[in-house]
Amino acid sequence: MGGPRRLLLISNSTLHGGGYLGHCQQHIQSFLGQKVKRVLFIPYALHDRDAYARTAREKFESLGGGNTFRLLKALYDNSLIHEIRKRVLEDGIPYMGSSAGTNVATVSINTTNDMPIVYPPSLQALGLVPFNINPHYLDPDIKRTHMGETREERIRQYHEEPNTPPVLGLREGTMLLVEGDKATLQGVTGARLFLRGKKPTEHEPGTDFSFLLTDSNPPNP
Repeated sequence: MGGPRRLLLISNSTLHGGGYLGHCQQHIQSFLGQKVKRVLFIPYALHDRDAYARTAREKFESLGGGNTFRLLKALYDNSLIHEIRKRVLEDGIPYMGSSAGTNVATVSINTTNDMPIVYPPSLQALGLVPFNINPHYLDPDIKRTHMGETREERIRQYHEEPNTPPVLGLREGTMLLVEGDKATLQGVTGARLFLRGKKPTEHEPGTDFSFLLTDSNPPNP
């Protein structure tokens, strides 16, 4: 048996004004430490896998951005779901993901923002954590006249279905660090937590989200 699970789940690979992984480079270096010399990159989220791999290699780190449906389908097609779960949850191999790579680390990809450009055999994902994440979470803009559904409304619709897990809306520039049974919000923006049947709540970087790893109810204030 390896060590406890270690996950770094990032909302986005790029932030306005910065390069690929630039906004979270220090977090990545801290997460990996000095002993990690090789990183396995899974480029299935984009069509041009070679170019995507080159981008990650040039940056010396790897994360999974791109389209969530494409990534999950490729994981199923290549029989990697069970293998990744085993390596992360049993062997203690660190897992990093961004955007699509963060989506597939959760219970399901039901709360992704991506279009279903391909059809995976299931929406159930790796299940490395017992809740869902909505990367690139956007707040409603009251100044815009766009009448489409807000991100919050879509998540509320998801929670109209029975037995749906919590959803953590990660704004760009934010990430969740999971170490064993401890989960901490990191980054520069913040997150919005959605629990079925309850009003969403706002959380700043530094928030302890460990309760999400064991149950769906936040601790009493």
